[in-house]
Amino acid sequence: MTTRIGITGAAGRMGRTLVEAIALAGSELELVAAIEQPGSSFLGADSGELSGQGRNGVPVVGDLSEVIGKIDVLIDFTVPVATLANVAECVKHKVAVVIGTTGFTPEQLGEIERAAASIAICKASNFSTGVNLCFQLLDMAARVLGDDVDIEVYEAHHRHKIDAPSGTALSMGQVVASALGRDLDKVAVYGREGQTGARSRETIGFATVRAGDIVGDHTVTFAADGERVEITHKASSRMSFARGAVRAARWLAGREAGLYDMQDVLGLNKIEL
Repeated sequence: MTTRIGITGAAGRMGRTLVEAIALAGSELELVAAIEQPGSSFLGADSGELSGQGRNGVPVVGDLSEVIGKIDVLIDFTVPVATLANVAECVKHKVAVVIGTTGFTPEQLGEIERAAASIAICKASNFSTGVNLCFQLLDMAARVLGDDVDIEVYEAHHRHKIDAPSGTALSMGQVVASALGRDLDKVAVYGREGQTGARSRETIGFATVRAGDIVGDHTVTFAADGERVEITHKASSRMSFARGAVRAARWLAGREAGLYDMQDVLGLNKIEL
C-alpha cells in the first residue's frame, strides 16, 4: 500500500530535501502535495524541479486546505505558528503529522498533545537516526557517571536558524537531566558572562554557535577531574534528517492516535539499559 505524503515549507531548504528523500524512498511512498505560505514566489512551481530531481507533477500550492484530501501523512518542518495551524487542519481531516519544527512554547506543546488525542503525531527535535542513538548513549553515560561529572552541551548551526539553543540540544539536556533526576528548567545555564563564580555541579550548561552553513553539530561533555567523556554528532547534510522524517511518515501511516517520537519509530524505547 502506498502512503501519500504532503510536505509543508516545500520550497525551503528542508522542504526541498524532503522532496528529494521521498523521490529516493521507493514506491511505498508518494509525494502528492507540496505546500508553501500564501504569496510565495514559488507557488505553481513544480516541486521536483525545485528540489533538483526533475519534474514530478506536484505543484507548490499556498493553502493546505486545497490538498488535504489527498494526504495520508503531512511532514511539517516550518515554524511553530504555521505548524499549529497545519495540525489543526489535519485534525479536521484525520491526517497524521510528522513534526520537525522546534521552538514551541509550553502552551503550544500543549496544543500538540491535545491534537494527538485525535490523530497520530510523531514529533521529534531531530529525526536523524544517529542523533536518536546519541540520546540512548547520553542516558547510559549520565546513569553511569552520575553526579561525579560536570555536564555541558555545545551546539552549532547555520546563521539562518531562528531558535536557540536548538531543539536537539535541549532534548539532549533533558535526557541527561531525567537520567539524573534533575529538573532541567531549574539547572540549565544558557551561556556565561562576567564573574560567574565557581560552577555548581548540578547545573547543565548550554553553549550556542550560529555561523555560516553549519548543518548541525552537537556535543555533550561529561567532565570529571582527570578525564572526560564526549558524545558528539555532526550532520553534514540535511538528508540525514529528511530520511528519518520520511521513515517516520512511513511508520506513522495507519497508527492509532497518539503522540510518538523518533525513539518509537526506531524501536529504541524498547531497549533497557
